[in-house]
Amino acid sequence: MESGSEVHQYLENELGDYYYRDDDSLIRATEEGVELVDVEPSVPPEETGGVPDRIRVPELHAQILDVIAGPEERSESVVSVLQKLRASFDIDPEVESVRDALGSLRRKDVVEVEYRTVPTFRLAVERSAFEVETIED
Repeated sequence: MESGSEVHQYLENELGDYYYRDDDSLIRATEEGVELVDVEPSVPPEETGGVPDRIRVPELHAQILDVIAGPEERSESVVSVLQKLRASFDIDPEVESVRDALGSLRRKDVVEVEYRTVPTFRLAVERSAFEVETIED
């Protein structure tokens, strides 16, 4: 497809009964859509804001949740999170991958951003407030 409008038109014409956009404009599967593909969504469709009870995320996201500052700690930069990942898991993801993962976790309401000189991140709630299930990338 050549443009976003073509994608939107396809979604509306072919998949309109199987998805909706939530309050944050994220595309979510309807219950019928979930049943059709037999795959659980990364955030259950019944969640209507606030911290979900369970999230399904790729391994890098789960690793970030293990190392990122807690809700009472000082928020940290993408580079700080990357350094913690390197030290804790002996991995070396791209900075952009870490930034994208933090954005995804923010949209799931488990990470919050604080804008200082650069955007910084920390958990929105205690780690025990939600369950993390790792999915394959």
